[in-house]
Amino acid sequence: MLINIENIHIQSVKTLSSNDVHTDILRLDLIHPVISGNKWFKIQHYLKEAIALKSTRLVSFGGAYSNHIVALALAGQQAGIPTIGFIRGDIQTDLSPTMQEAMSYGMELRFVSRAEYRLKDQIQASHHQSGWYWIPEGGYGILGAKGAADILRIYDTSSYSHIICATGTGTMMAGLIQGAYLPQQILGISVLKNHHSITQEIQTLLQEQENGLPTFQCIHGYHWGGYAKYQPDLLSFMQDLWHKEHIPTDFVYTAKMIYAIKDLIQKHHFAPGSSLLLIHSGGLQGNRSLPPHILPF
Repeated sequence: MLINIENIHIQSVKTLSSNDVHTDILRLDLIHPVISGNKWFKIQHYLKEAIALKSTRLVSFGGAYSNHIVALALAGQQAGIPTIGFIRGDIQTDLSPTMQEAMSYGMELRFVSRAEYRLKDQIQASHHQSGWYWIPEGGYGILGAKGAADILRIYDTSSYSHIICATGTGTMMAGLIQGAYLPQQILGISVLKNHHSITQEIQTLLQEQENGLPTFQCIHGYHWGGYAKYQPDLLSFMQDLWHKEHIPTDFVYTAKMIYAIKDLIQKHHFAPGSSLLLIHSGGLQGNRSLPPHILPF
């Protein structure tokens, strides 16, 4: 697997460091151009288990611009295991660039209606064949969180008061909670509208852990209209961040998280002297749905 941990580094974000709060970002996006950011960490243990079980197919779920799907397609190709993706929505006349890329890595796409997609257990029950290894959407699960815990083991991150990430399924955040140090607080910026069940979904992944984990909080209200929604001001923020800090972001996850932290710092949410580490979770597939040339990266 052509994953290069050495490419990951911690970058100071000067434009977010104000009000006596220092902000850095962990550039997980540099680990690989396709199996980007947290995607590798979340699927690595599923892949190991599938190989140990001599699985004949890796099967998962995702949308038309899913970072998880395209990363799994390439990971499966490199591991020599064919992949199948159950894709939310009707089959498209013109496949998205993400779907085309996943197919180029050998993934078989099976489109299901949005109503059917909500019933993933039924999809699995009706389509399963011997030798298939099913990976939950986004890598959600105990194994996904276990892999995400490795994110904070790349560098010594014990000096930071807060570890911060965007949250979709909550898998990465659960891993960060496991990998962090007790005095630290883990913050998740929810990218879904009214996703108040996220706290319980994270707790579910932590049930097998011993007591004494760091505290965590999910912050809502920075979804910009809902999952994969955006407004012109968010795109302007992404453009400005690139020009000032040379950090590429996506409007689905990372831009919303970084914007939220800038806003929270300005509102004095963090105590003076706080030191923040933002997690760049990688995955810019969502940007492919934007009009051409709207972003400078």
